Amino acid sequence: MKPVLSVVKIGGAFLEEPGLVESFTSAFASLEGHKILVHGGGQRATALSRRLGVEPRVVDGRRITDADSLEVAVMVYAGWANKTLVARLQSLGCNALGVSGADAGLIRALKRPAGEIDYGFVGDIASVNAPGIANLLAAGIVPAFCALTHDGRGQLLNTNADTIASELAVAMSDKFTTRLLYCFEKAGVLRDVSDPGSVIPRIDAAAYADLRAKGKVAAGMLPKLHNCFQALEKGVDQVFIGAPEMLAPGHAIQTEITL
Repeated sequence: MKPVLSVVKIGGAFLEEPGLVESFTSAFASLEGHKILVHGGGQRATALSRRLGVEPRVVDGRRITDADSLEVAVMVYAGWANKTLVARLQSLGCNALGVSGADAGLIRALKRPAGEIDYGFVGDIASVNAPGIANLLAAGIVPAFCALTHDGRGQLLNTNADTIASELAVAMSDKFTTRLLYCFEKAGVLRDVSDPGSVIPRIDAAAYADLRAKGKVAAGMLPKLHNCFQALEKGVDQVFIGAPEMLAPGHAIQTEITL
């Protein structure tokens, strides 16, 4: 039987409030078995961009990254956000190691071609170094990935953290029973964004299409759900969306994504 691996993605909002980052890192540190963390940091990147006079641009929940925005992303994602999480996890006895896709060549990407929208220095994942990641896990290391990859020719690329989490879970599914968990500030996908108790317990492909048709899914949730279904189709065993409490054994309030 394959060992279990949990790939957990945390939204950048948790890094903005001490109470939230503490609740998440405590839950993540206590999660049993092999695990990988993937984090964002978009809120801090947006704030820093504006302080530096660089107005951020986002289309359908995806950030457009010009040269100045990439510089900010590297400062925030690989610097402040990554090391804040790693330091907190180390304080809890979780042997986290902060990495980008460039480190040890763990995630290689291709710069997205300019089409109707030119996303700039945004990368679409081409390959994941699964053996390298497996070696880290076997050594008792918990990789903590920021939302940066590389093209193998020296260029860093901003890459959607939800996509990184999905592709990591897929790549590791040959050797592990993989669970993909998207943690954010809500208890799950909500029927009514103004009602925190309106969690949808399960969403399959048909339900997702219906929610989209009725405009019930917020723009930022669209790429997340897209990644969820792609992960399941490519071999990931389970996918969940919810608050950090869902990392605890037996916690029932969350949204499960199924085919």
